[in-house]
Amino acid sequence: MEHLKYPYGRFEYGKTYSKSDTERHIAAIAALPEQLNALAAALSNEQLEKSYRPGGWNARQIIHHIADSHSNALIRVKLALTENSPVIKPYDQDAWSELEDATHAPIASSLKMVEAIHERWIYVLKAMSESDFSKKYIHPEYKREFRLDEFIVLYAWHGKQHCGHLQLILEQN
Repeated sequence: MEHLKYPYGRFEYGKTYSKSDTERHIAAIAALPEQLNALAAALSNEQLEKSYRPGGWNARQIIHHIADSHSNALIRVKLALTENSPVIKPYDQDAWSELEDATHAPIASSLKMVEAIHERWIYVLKAMSESDFSKKYIHPEYKREFRLDEFIVLYAWHGKQHCGHLQLILEQN
């Protein structure tokens, strides 16, 4: 079940990242909308209602979750850049995934959101100075600070994981 939940492995917190690591992860974030659109285009209406594992979200919920999560990510980066180690507002992603929009809305709006959010997010990330990547925010649920360089790796991983989930749905018989 672990390989279904984390097709590319669990995220490893607390590592350090070089400038080239950060640039590579920014490129992965920039590439996500195109990858997500390609996967979404391959999904049938029936597959949108299928999950990648028992108890997991279905494809529709995953796509809407990416839009929700990455919207929050852009805000968190901007907070960290403009405030001194701000405490961010967490949200209950599982509760959000059960809301009407996540369970029944067409995916087109979330695909457009991901494109627009990533366009803005990449603009911000590419304009950051080297010292900006060491800025932090505090996540009260995890009771720890996140440096922006680690946060960028986390979100590159996040997009890759969820694309992996969608790929698993596509590969199901």
